[in-house]
Amino acid sequence: MKKIALITLITMAFFVLAGCLVTHPATAPPPAKKEIRSAKPGPMFVWITGHWKWTGSNYSWISGHWLKAPKGKVRVQGHWKKRGSNWVWISGHWKRR
Repeated sequence: MKKIALITLITMAFFVLAGCLVTHPATAPPPAKKEIRSAKPGPMFVWITGHWKWTGSNYSWISGHWLKAPKGKVRVQGHWKKRGSNWVWISGHWKRR
């Protein structure tokens, strides 16, 4: 029983520590791609700008899209920010008006 508990504890610690090893790119993302927006699907929709996503070894483009806004909220777009010698993705989010 103690052996199983120890193995479980070691396995859990491994996954927790592995999550701390997320790498951030040292090179800036490429310039944003120019996108053609489709027609706005309704008055409550906002455009979520396309962006580059770091895959761990290179950047991959995530296309922009329309998203329905929660009532009384505005969108803060995601963006890349330089921190030290690395680049970090700051996720977009909704905030109250």
